[in-house]
Amino acid sequence: MKRPFVIGLTGSIGMGKTTTARLFADAGVPVWDADAAVHRLYAKGGPAIDPLGALCPEAVLRGEVDRSALKDWIAQDPTALRRIEAIVHPLVAEDRARFISAADADIVVIDVPLLFEVGAEDEVDAIVVVSAPPETQKARVLERGTMDQHTFETILAKQMPDEEKRKRADYVIETTSLAAAREKVRAVLKNIRENMTNA
Repeated sequence: MKRPFVIGLTGSIGMGKTTTARLFADAGVPVWDADAAVHRLYAKGGPAIDPLGALCPEAVLRGEVDRSALKDWIAQDPTALRRIEAIVHPLVAEDRARFISAADADIVVIDVPLLFEVGAEDEVDAIVVVSAPPETQKARVLERGTMDQHTFETILAKQMPDEEKRKRADYVIETTSLAAAREKVRAVLKNIRENMTNA
């Protein structure tokens, strides 16, 4: 079976990526979600359990990976995150490759928050970056009530700046209006399909 055209969907925290992924799904495009893949890896029977348990026994609770225990370990040990990522990133990449090869569609979307940061842009045929003004981004994140301003700024500092992501994108979807974002998703898919036909 022919490999589908792969869209890499990315964007910084609070930019509306989850909503945009849903708009692609609504348009009939299969979507692979990096966060959901990590949940599968961490759930009972998941392939990350044994290696992470060997690395940090406290991180496995009742047969599942306990994310809060991992966070505590990362806070205490400056080498922890690198060691966790060395286990998790290859497993996530395998999950993503399985999704792409099993997809029965002409186009698929892989939703990867750190697409540029983990070097996954080489695996995709086009990059879609979701974006919004900084004040909108900050308001959205703080409205969730799951993190304070300091945590938000720490996460932001680890991510490639929005301006740089926009420069490296094939398409940018502004998420200030749901209707406009939906229209842009349709336009992106139309443009890709036209290019595929003419290729």
